[in-house]
Amino acid sequence: PQKAFLFGGTVATNLQVGDPDASEADMWEALEIAQGKEFVSDMPEQLAAPISQGGTNVSGGQRQRLAIARALAKRPDIYVFDDSFSALDFRTDARLRAALARELTTATVIIVAQRVGTILRADRIVVLDDGRIAGIGTHEELMRECETYREIVLSQVTEEEVA
Repeated sequence: PQKAFLFGGTVATNLQVGDPDASEADMWEALEIAQGKEFVSDMPEQLAAPISQGGTNVSGGQRQRLAIARALAKRPDIYVFDDSFSALDFRTDARLRAALARELTTATVIIVAQRVGTILRADRIVVLDDGRIAGIGTHEELMRECETYREIVLSQVTEEEVA
């Protein structure tokens, strides 16, 4: 979810909520995909680093990356990321999306997003307007055929940036 929740314990115990049998290697792999390996490596206790209830001792972006790593540790067939990248800077968001595309080739990935850059390269985009479907298609199709989508995109980026 957009507001990532962490449990009191350690980095490892939070990741093992996704998979209680996750090995140390599994956890580091999930952290690498979620773009959390670097900041966890920088913590003195690394995987044993304490996490306060709700994750109040880490930043919003770190919370989101740890929650994403927890989901990745589980290795489900379907992932639903509900605006889960909102606290990430654009560079981290892009690296995370690239890692997900590279690593989750057999899983279904559903991303709910308000940031256009997060979904530009999606296989299928569903545009909602006041709870109703306004369009379905690729970015290119929707730019041509869906005024609602085009307005959203152009409110965030220039035409040159999306071409």
